[in-house]
Amino acid sequence: MGVLALQGDFAEHIRVLRSLEVEVIEVRLPGDLAKVEKLIIPGGESTTIVNLMRTFDLERPIKHLIEDGMPAWGTCAGMIVLADEISDGFPDPLRVIDIRVKRNAYGSQKESFESNIDITLSAAQEDSFRGIFIRAPAIENIGSGVKPLAYLDIDSVVAAQEGRVMVTSFHPELTWDTRFHEYFLSVL
Repeated sequence: MGVLALQGDFAEHIRVLRSLEVEVIEVRLPGDLAKVEKLIIPGGESTTIVNLMRTFDLERPIKHLIEDGMPAWGTCAGMIVLADEISDGFPDPLRVIDIRVKRNAYGSQKESFESNIDITLSAAQEDSFRGIFIRAPAIENIGSGVKPLAYLDIDSVVAAQEGRVMVTSFHPELTWDTRFHEYFLSVL
């Protein structure tokens, strides 16, 4: 399992994965990608993540691996990086999941919040999850092949999946609830 470790809260994802007894590779250079079968792009600052991916020649290899079927999960800023379209046009995303995203849609740092969200990680079960939203992006539109996985309210999708790509606008890695990590590990 790989976690993009250029900027943001990659250490928190690594903590959760190690608690699940998963071997983790910190991805910092293109050669690290050869050692991973799945990749998490963490929250942080999306423009910085994209710029660092370009600086370290990771942008194209990551995009190609995902397009070739490697499972990927983007949390918060990672969702922005993976999106097809950003409503304000910046930064230039990888375009690997058919969603349009609005950055900082729920407000600035001081408007960050926690809320119970409705999740449907399996067809047989709907449940609640405590979502942590920090300068969170919103999914404004999802394509026809995208499956919602969680809702903040009836109209606000905050987690989605298309094929082997999953995104969350909140931070599951900041909780002790490992269900999203387990879903990514077992289903994608």
